[in-house]
Amino acid sequence: MNEMGIAIILLCFLATAVIVLWNQRKTRKTMETIENMLDAVMDGSFSESTFDESKLSALETKFAHYLSAAETSSQNVAQEKDRIKSLIADISHQTKTPIANLLIYSELLMEEDLLASVKANVDAICKQSEKLRFLIDSLVKLSRLENGIISLSPQLTALQPLLQGIAEQYAAKAAEKELSLHLHDTDISAIFDSKWTAEALANIIDNAIKYTEYGTITISAVNYEMFARIDISDTGTGISESEQSKIFTRFYRSKVVPEQEGVGIGLYLARQIISDEGGYIKVTSVPGKGSTFSIFLPK
Repeated sequence: MNEMGIAIILLCFLATAVIVLWNQRKTRKTMETIENMLDAVMDGSFSESTFDESKLSALETKFAHYLSAAETSSQNVAQEKDRIKSLIADISHQTKTPIANLLIYSELLMEEDLLASVKANVDAICKQSEKLRFLIDSLVKLSRLENGIISLSPQLTALQPLLQGIAEQYAAKAAEKELSLHLHDTDISAIFDSKWTAEALANIIDNAIKYTEYGTITISAVNYEMFARIDISDTGTGISESEQSKIFTRFYRSKVVPEQEGVGIGLYLARQIISDEGGYIKVTSVPGKGSTFSIFLPK
């Protein structure tokens, strides 16, 4: 190979190296631009710039348009959340007094010497007012959770005080139906928000009492390496396998017990609370023999 051939080969290698280095520099510059754009979006200072017509710069332009749209969408979501917060506050404030008055006047009327038919109507008004109050309270709580207005604060806490408080809260209601409410003591701890976990468990136990005509409601806890499991078992009507996947959906009401009072939001709210704590709920049930709701809380 003569000197001319060697020189041409060297020039080709040199040109290739220059092109590779130039492309690497261009790509690095583009990536740095995109990274700066992302940083600007994250700190809220992003504004679109003018780019040239090269392929890589065209990508930068499209990405800039996407980020602008994303930032606008994020601002719209924030504004919508603010409107929801205001609406929730208005609903809670404006309905609290009228519903309370309905309940008070209904109870006062029930103390009067009324005809049986009139007393039945007053009792219906009282029950429906109570149902409306429960529904509004539940929807307000749920909306606050879903929109981040209320945030849970899970901490490592002993389960016994939580379960003891729930058992004491519902002892009288169980006794009214001549049901036995039994709590197994435990020394297990788990990570949960005491106030909101109590809310979730209360909804489950309230349902257990409601759908149990005779027998026992049992509360117990089981220890695992990663989770603590709370079992709430009853000897009630049970839940068919086809319905077990539906009972945690919003406003679901079983056709098997249409005569029972309820709005179909208690279990949905319970699942939302437990899920936000990093746990989950499952149900096992045999129709006619009762149900067990198992709440798994992280440890």
